[in-house]
Amino acid sequence: MNVQPPPQLFRDARDESIALLSRTGIVLTPEEVAAFEVADFGLGRLRELGLQLVTYINTERCCAKELMLLPRQTCPEHQHPPVGDYPGKEETFRCRWGIVYLYVPGEPVDTPKAQVPAGYGPYLSAWREIELGPGQQWTLPPETLHWFQAGDQGAVVSEFSTRSMDEYDLWTDPNIRRLDRVLEW
Repeated sequence: MNVQPPPQLFRDARDESIALLSRTGIVLTPEEVAAFEVADFGLGRLRELGLQLVTYINTERCCAKELMLLPRQTCPEHQHPPVGDYPGKEETFRCRWGIVYLYVPGEPVDTPKAQVPAGYGPYLSAWREIELGPGQQWTLPPETLHWFQAGDQGAVVSEFSTRSMDEYDLWTDPNIRRLDRVLEW
C-alpha cells in the first residue's frame, strides 16, 4: 500500500541531506537544490526506507548523481535490467562521507552491519557485504541485485553510471513504486 507522508517530512529530509553534503564540501547550485529529489518509494517509511538525490547529468551515455542517506536509511533491493537494446545501468558508487553498507549477491556475511528495518527482511536477498568509507568505491554491472544502507551518521555517495533509466528498475519488494515526491521547495 502506498502512503503519502506529510510534506514537512520531505522538507526535513532534504534539509538534512543538504547539511550532509556541506560536510563533504560539495556545493549545489540553486537550480540543483530546486530539483532535489526525495524518494520514499511509496512505502511511507522515508527515514527507514528512502533516498535523497540530486542528478547532475543524465544523457544517453552517462549519468552523475549525489545520493544522500540519513542515518541508517536504506535504499531497498533492486536491479537495473536491460531495456530494449540498452543492456542496463552499470554504476559506480564512491563514498564521499560517512559509511555505506552495500549488499550484492555472493557469499553472505555472518553478521551484517546493516540494521534491517522492522518487517523488511523478506525483501532482502543479497547479503555479500561491501563496506565503503570516504574515497572507497565499488562498481556494479548491469542486472546486479543490490541494496544499501548508511551507517549511524548517514552517508553521501557519488554515483557515476551509464544512462539512468530508474523507472525500469526491478524491486524485490512488490509494494515499491518509484515515485519521487519532488515538492516545491
